[in-house]
Amino acid sequence: MANPNATPASPLEEQPTIGLIGMGEMGKMYARHLSAAGWKKIHVCDLPQKYEALKHELAEMPGIVVLRDGHLVSRSSDFIIYSVEAEYIDKVVKEYGPSTKLGAIVAGQTSVKAPERAAFESYLPEDVHIVSCHSLHGPTVPPLGQPLVLIHHRGPDWALTLVENILRPLRSRFVYMSFEEHDSVTANTQAVTHAAFLSMGTAWRNCGSYPWEQPEGRYVGGIETVKVNIMHRIYANKWHIYAGLAILNPSAKVQIEQYAKSATELFKLMLETKEAELRGRVYRARDTVFRDAPRTRPILLSENLLDRFSLGTSRENLHDVPQEDHREQTARLPPNANSHLSLLAMVDCWATLSINPFADLEVAATPIFRMWIGVAEYLFRSRERLDAALDAALWDTTHRSDDLEFIVAARGWSQCVSFGNFDLYRRRFEKTASFFKPRFAQAQTLASKMITAILEEGNSS
Repeated sequence: MANPNATPASPLEEQPTIGLIGMGEMGKMYARHLSAAGWKKIHVCDLPQKYEALKHELAEMPGIVVLRDGHLVSRSSDFIIYSVEAEYIDKVVKEYGPSTKLGAIVAGQTSVKAPERAAFESYLPEDVHIVSCHSLHGPTVPPLGQPLVLIHHRGPDWALTLVENILRPLRSRFVYMSFEEHDSVTANTQAVTHAAFLSMGTAWRNCGSYPWEQPEGRYVGGIETVKVNIMHRIYANKWHIYAGLAILNPSAKVQIEQYAKSATELFKLMLETKEAELRGRVYRARDTVFRDAPRTRPILLSENLLDRFSLGTSRENLHDVPQEDHREQTARLPPNANSHLSLLAMVDCWATLSINPFADLEVAATPIFRMWIGVAEYLFRSRERLDAALDAALWDTTHRSDDLEFIVAARGWSQCVSFGNFDLYRRRFEKTASFFKPRFAQAQTLASKMITAILEEGNSS
């Protein structure tokens, strides 16, 4: 049995051997942090054909030994993390699980735990302990302070203690859940949020232009900055990060379907100019979601703060415009009129499914989910801004074509998820991603700075 109280400062013979099966972006992130923390026995592997390249890539990382396959990692490690896509977890655990060392602890880093649990219970020996995990952030987000789910499913208390000690150098915030609780929370905080931004991107791609770069300056400044930057951030990642979470999580399918339904029904009320019905439905959703929500300092502090991270021309950029052009530039700034259909539909979806997003925010909020609640709160907790959005939805046709594209995109993503087709998901994702690729570098930088600035100012309150 490995010493459950071992730390990176412990003598070499007292340190556990840590195994990482799968060296994608998350696997490499874990390897880097564990190595930097001082753990001296880290055994890793990826696909056999990547062995030589992986040895070369990780050659300078102290404590890391690259092995040829998961059999070698499994039989030599005291704690093993399967960092593979949820779509393939059954196949990989079936192959390497029987080789697991006697008394070892096994975890999975998959975003959906139902298939992971089934694979572990089917293929791992009975004498193996299961303490799974999941960092609720992407590989480009520093783990400091981020939620890290720990699932003590099978095994003695010392097994959980050892896993805590191994992962403590990540300096993440441990959140303790069951497999079922994990999938419910990740559906609430990630799957439907991703679907909203995926739909935005697909809609803008179908419009054939970057609307924040057009002369009329749509989607520039304020909460539009959050929408645009986070959309880019998602499409700059790999498609499989989101596909498994949506397709393999039953709770996620229900929520994504309801989101598309909410958006469609609200859009029909807009087209038919059924003012009383639209306002009544939106106000009821607002009261359901926000009436009893905690009244803390808003996540989004000011539009001036957000304007600093806009891809287009914003009010904050006016000081860079020559004085003689100031009047013309001001005239080209976008009007505030926008239906914000994506946000109206999100709050309607939460209300319809009796989801309390603030409860999930406290438990296991990702940076993207925190921003998404922030823009919803910014809109819905201001009667003036909410009424302006409803007025635009009913009477202003400026964004009507964009709203139509958004409805088509949202329904398309919902159908894709309901079909359970990974290849279709990949093709839809990559087609849109290729359209925005020329803007990824700038948008990624701005999004990272925006999230950091908002969270830092929020934490200083």
